[in-house]
Amino acid sequence: MIAELFDAVFGCRHSRYSFPVTIRGKSRRPQAAALTGTYVACLDCGREFPYDWQEMKVITSSAETRQYATALATKQA
Repeated sequence: MIAELFDAVFGCRHSRYSFPVTIRGKSRRPQAAALTGTYVACLDCGREFPYDWQEMKVITSSAETRQYATALATKQA
């Protein structure tokens, strides 16, 4: 809780990202790539974020993550 507040006030703004990386095969995937299979990293702090190739955008909030997971579940069903 205190760490989240500290990050909100003094943390990184995540304004610069790496090129999207997609890991194929049986390689171990980072947590950020578990949702979409593709991720980007903040070039300032190194934090990784899921990336949606279809929408061409970074999924940053937990609400977007839940919405994306729900959409994937309905597509597969």
